[in-house]
Amino acid sequence: MEAGYVSDRRSLIDWLEADLCYGSGRNEAIFFSEAYRCVAEGAEDQLPDLAELAAASRGTSEFVLESAQQSSACLMTLRSVWPDRILDMFSDPKCPPVLAVLLGARAAREQIAVEIALPAFLHSYVANLVSAGVRLVPLGQTDGQLAIAALELPILSRSEIASRETVDDLGSAGLMVELASIAHELQYTRLFRS
Repeated sequence: MEAGYVSDRRSLIDWLEADLCYGSGRNEAIFFSEAYRCVAEGAEDQLPDLAELAAASRGTSEFVLESAQQSSACLMTLRSVWPDRILDMFSDPKCPPVLAVLLGARAAREQIAVEIALPAFLHSYVANLVSAGVRLVPLGQTDGQLAIAALELPILSRSEIASRETVDDLGSAGLMVELASIAHELQYTRLFRS
């Protein structure tokens, strides 16, 4: 926002769609899908390696901090509200809680169809970023809802593709997102960590 890349609803939609289809959002969808597949296929022993790879994929210290805080908070909530033995795995330092892996594994344990769980995960990913945009641009609540609605088809498309992808398909062309994160680390006033 400070650099002027996002200044209105249209530019917010463009930024988030690019991230979702080509950047870290794309990778998060793959990590979710892989974690889901590990649990659904009884290969839970692969989750620590997947979580470690997901944690290592954070391109900046800002993303590392954001990921760790969100994931730890989510893990604590899940343990309190919907406890499950799969969550114990994420207590091991060799299996860091990464939101996409944690939620993918937990969705599979609940037997929520990946066709429902993955779009819901990506919707929450996008909605969280739209919420920040509503406050920072600033946009009104209606523009925020219109942005989320405009991202519905990219969310469904990315979900459908990611459900067939594996870690071999990981990669990002979201260079501007990474550069913005680097710049964010140096900002004097920061309202959000992402």
